[in-house]
This record gives sequence, C-alpha cells and structure tokens, in this order.
Amino acid sequence: MKILVLTHEFPPIGGGGGRVARDLAGGLTERGHEVRVITARLDGLPVLERLDNVVIQRVASIRGEAFRAKFSEMAGYDWAALTTGLKIIRSWRPDVIHAHFAVPAGAVAFALSKLTGVPYMLTVHLGDVPGALPEKTDRWFKWVYPFTPAIWRGAARVAAVSGFTRQLALAHYPVGIDVILNGMDLRQLPVRLAASGAAPHIVFAGRFVEQKNPSHLVEALSRLRELRWTCSMLGDGPLLEPVRKLVVERGLSERISLPGWITPEGVLDVFARSDILVLPSQSEGLSVVGVQALGMGLALVLSDAGGNSELVQDGQNGFLFPVGNVEALVSALQQLLVSPSMLQSAQQESLKLAKKFDLETIVGQYEGLLSSIR
Repeated sequence: MKILVLTHEFPPIGGGGGRVARDLAGGLTERGHEVRVITARLDGLPVLERLDNVVIQRVASIRGEAFRAKFSEMAGYDWAALTTGLKIIRSWRPDVIHAHFAVPAGAVAFALSKLTGVPYMLTVHLGDVPGALPEKTDRWFKWVYPFTPAIWRGAARVAAVSGFTRQLALAHYPVGIDVILNGMDLRQLPVRLAASGAAPHIVFAGRFVEQKNPSHLVEALSRLRELRWTCSMLGDGPLLEPVRKLVVERGLSERISLPGWITPEGVLDVFARSDILVLPSQSEGLSVVGVQALGMGLALVLSDAGGNSELVQDGQNGFLFPVGNVEALVSALQQLLVSPSMLQSAQQESLKLAKKFDLETIVGQYEGLLSSIR
C-alpha cells in the first residue's frame, strides 16, 4: 500500500502529534508499506530526506517557530502542500492519503481527494476540534468552522486519539469516529536509572503555553519545599520566561531546572533519571510524553483533563487531580514524595499499563483502517 501522509508538524517541528505521525509512518514502512510525508519546513531542515525508509518532503510555509504554528503559517502549509501533493499523486499514485489534524492538513486532504479521486483518512488530535482548546483555536475556528464539516464528512475513515477527543468531535461532526490511542515503541525507550538514596526527581515536558499550565507545578512545589525533591521543566514557549521568573520569586532556582527546548531524545534522557511526571494541563488529547513516561516506569500525576484519564489508574500508577486545583496537585505529589514504597509501586504499575499503548498494536489498528479504504 502507498500512503501519502499530510501533517504540518513532524519532528523536530511541533509536539506530540508530530511524533505520533513520525512513529506511525515508520511502523507502516516496517510492515512493507511505502510512505511519503509532506510537512512544513523550518530554516536549517532539508527539503527532502529519507528517514527509516520514510520519504519526507518539507514545503515552504513561512513557519517561524518549532513549537508553535500561527494560523497564517498553517494556511501557508495548506497552499504549499496542495501544490506539492498534486505533483506527488500524479507521479507516485498513492492508494490513500492520511491527514494528521483535521485543520490544517484535513483541508489539503479534502482538496486533493476531490481533484484526484484518492480517498483520505483523518486522525484528530484535539486542537483540531472546535472548543477543545478555546484559548488557542476559538478565534480562528469562527472563520473556518463553516468549511470544516465537509472535511469530516468527506473522509473515508476518522480516528481520534482518545475517547475524550472523540466525544468532543461528535458534538460538532456526527460521523463515524474510531478511537486509536497514541502509541510508543516500548523497545526503543531507554531504561530508567533508579538512583538509590537520591531525592525523587520530578519532570514536566511540554510547550510553555496556557494549555499546559506550567506555573501550577511551580506553585505546588513551592508548598512542598520542606520535602526532598528536584525538578526539570522541559520545553519552550511564550510562558517560559514568566515561569523562570516565578521560580526565582519562589526561591526555587537551585531545585528547578529550566533548560528550554531540548530534542525528543534529550527528553527521554531526562525521563531516564526521573521518578514522577507532572502534567497540570487545562486540556489534553492523549499526551505522547505521558505514554513515554508510562513506558519508562515513571509515576504519573496528571490533571483530569481530556485523555489524561487513559494514562492514570488513580491511586495505582499515580494520581489524577482536578484541572486548576493546586491544592490537589500538592496533595498528590506529597503522597508520592513521603512514601518511597508508594512511589515504587506506582512506577511498577505504570510499566504494566504501558503495554496497551505498544506501538506495534497501534500501527496494526491504523493498518487495518487504512487497508479498509482501498
């Protein structure tokens, strides 16, 4: 099967959704399928390359930052991907188009399908669903929503990355939607290095934006300063400097590290020296770093936003706490920090739960849906 993948985010650009697209593309090529990807270009990245037998074509889309895409940049991707996609389809003749994110890639898939007759599948990741990330997308959804129902109806198949994402989508688009969780190649994750006697290490990984709520972790840790812990907060974004300032104001500069953006491999290296992942997000589809943390045996302390409930069995491999409730976050962390046995038990439970996110299973589910389109 020949599969043309459309996604405006693909490592090193973007966050979890881009990494999902990369892992699925690699998994499908391992099963003998041919995969070509059209994604956005950023200065310094090659226009054309081959990674693990996946051919990646990067198109000019005025993308300015790796961690964030403005609406104008997404529109630029659509135009460039449309023209490039037409050339590829005419010469390569794919069997199916797989679009990650209904907006913007879904619009390109819809247009290419109408022009060439090649069917397409959508994978939706949350931010491409109206109302899911109001602070991020509501403004431009007012303009694009009249056009998006046709994109969803035109798809031969639609998959959502969590039950929560599916539920939100169905409120706007009454079409058939399967749920396929984000997966991870558990074989390629580094082994977590337990440091005997060391203070528990807490890690946050994500974009420093309102949706991820990073300041709440700093506030919680400021109330736990009497306990033993260290912390790394990994990522970049507009809230990085305000959070850095907050760390200084709370007198935690010696205990909280803020290195900024690091590579996905660097994130896993930090996870290998960590004990607890904290995500205080206001909304989540299904966190890729959460899946990675499960696979490496970290305890998870996550807000109860969206798909986070797929990752935590409350009280077993960690805790869920209400979005925005710093006191509940403090309580959850305190329980793990004061009880080494509880922390160790939670870490072991995470390893057990990780098995349902094994990439081989997830790729098989996508292969089944994509093959059914032909």
